[in-house]
Order: sequence, then structure tokens, then C-alpha cells
Amino acid sequence: MNGRLYVVGLGPADARWLTLEAQQALAEAQDVIGYAPYVARVPEREGQTRLSSDNRVEIDRAREALVRASAGRIVAVVSGGDPGVFAMAAAVFEAVDHGPREWRDLDIRVMPGVSAMQAAAARLGAPLGHDFCAISLSDNLKPWDVIEKRLEHAARGDFVIALYNPASRARPTRIADAFALLRRFLPGETFVSLAKSVGREGEEMILTQLDKVDPSQVDMSTLVLIGASGTRRIAREGARDWVYTSRKAN
Repeated sequence: MNGRLYVVGLGPADARWLTLEAQQALAEAQDVIGYAPYVARVPEREGQTRLSSDNRVEIDRAREALVRASAGRIVAVVSGGDPGVFAMAAAVFEAVDHGPREWRDLDIRVMPGVSAMQAAAARLGAPLGHDFCAISLSDNLKPWDVIEKRLEHAARGDFVIALYNPASRARPTRIADAFALLRRFLPGETFVSLAKSVGREGEEMILTQLDKVDPSQVDMSTLVLIGASGTRRIAREGARDWVYTSRKAN
């Protein structure tokens, strides 16, 4: 098989955060496949086929990309942020794992991208400067009680916590549930940031704390960061505070 499959991370915003490797893969691709808003971020090129689909059909997208690559096409599957963080790389390899044996012989290359938590952290300073974890609040593919267990262990372990997929129209109350659970294990003054639309129009960074955070300010464009005991704020006049997590163990 002479086809190739690129799994490309577009980063959280515009081309400023797109790696050169990813740009080269997109320029080479004959087919671009992905969730419609992500495909729309890829500049159109004459002769290049574009296939957009809904956000809940990741495995179907992956299979279509693998079928095309098996037929000799050069295919790019695109994801926002980094494709290996709650995104399409896992879907592609899951499809390979359960698909035809010949898919294992395909040339599949993952192009890393700037993740949402990295972009949000960079805007703040260095909140991921010590041990951290990322948890998705989406219960589409795992039960809520599993999410609760992971949140509890992360809080007890004193990790900085990045919350992905914190709210949607289908599950608007889950972020409030998550904050309520975390308040059982963390002090009320624990640092919280709501990083909204980072790098895009309407970007907003809300710095608050666990006992004051407003869940209604959270939507699917928000990356929520929960601080650890070593997280500190550096107050500044006339500018947003800097935030960092000390590298020293607490």
C-alpha cells in the first residue's frame, strides 16, 4: 500500500500555533477529514478533497480515512489542539486495532499540536510547572461515576487539574457537579482559571478560586484549570496576574 495517513493537530487557534510539520502534512494531503469546524480551519487547496462530519462519529471518520489511505490516497485527519489529547489519534488507532489486518501495514504518522491546556497555561504563566493531570468531563464514552472517582483521586493527589469538555448543551450541569465534588477535597481558596477561546476571537481569562467560581461562565470553548497547593498568583497592577506552580514538592 502506497497511501499515507497523517493525524494532524491544528493547535487551539489560528496558523500561528500550527507546526511546520503539520503545515507540510496538510499541503501534501489529497484528502482532509475531520469535525466540520476543524476542517474549516484548513486553507482550501485546489484538487484537495474535504470531508466534514459531526463531532460524535470519530470512529467512522477514522475508518473512512483508513479506507482511503489503503486505496493509495494521502489523507490528513485533523483535530484541534493535539490529536493525542482526547482527540483523533486514539480513534484512528482504535479503528486499526479492530479493523482489517492490512491496516496495520499502513504508514500512519501523528503530527503533534499545541494542546488547549498548554495554550491556556502559556497565557497564565506556568500553572503546569509541577505535576498535573487532564480529565475530560464528557460522559459520552465513560460513566460519570468513573469521572467522579478520577476527580477525587486527582484532588487527593494534589495535582493541578486541566478539565476538558467541561460543559455542553446536552450536559450543562456536569461542571457544577465537578466543582461541588472538588470542594469536598480542596480548600475554597484553591486557584481556578476559566480559559475561554484561547487564541481566538473572544478570548477571555477568568481568574478566580474554587469557592467563588461561577459554573455558568463555562462552555465547550473553556479549558478549566484547577490549581494545586503549590500554585501561586503574582499580583500585577494594570495587568492580569501571573500564575505558576512551584517545582518544589509541598
